[in-house]
Amino acid sequence: MKKRNIAIYFLILLVITSTFAACASSPKSESTSEYTDDAWITTKVKSLLAEDSILNSFKIGVETYKGIVQLSGFVDSKETIAKAGKIAKSVKGVRSVRNDLILK
Repeated sequence: MKKRNIAIYFLILLVITSTFAACASSPKSESTSEYTDDAWITTKVKSLLAEDSILNSFKIGVETYKGIVQLSGFVDSKETIAKAGKIAKSVKGVRSVRNDLILK
């Protein structure tokens, strides 16, 4: 009976440990919550860029990884680049913005 209880406790501990390990992040991957947060940030930045009367005419790509937003695409002025960066930084959860926008 004791061996059976020990085996059951060991299996429960193994399941709990593997669950936490699966949801943890590593330097090269995101945890489940980080991925969800990044998806929300990307969607929010894209919607704010689309709402702006100047920026909606440009195709600006938005990607987010661990709270760092990367903007890419072609725009017509340095002011447009600055405005896109400012909008991205205004979203809650954004740690920094990497602005790879190119003047055309």
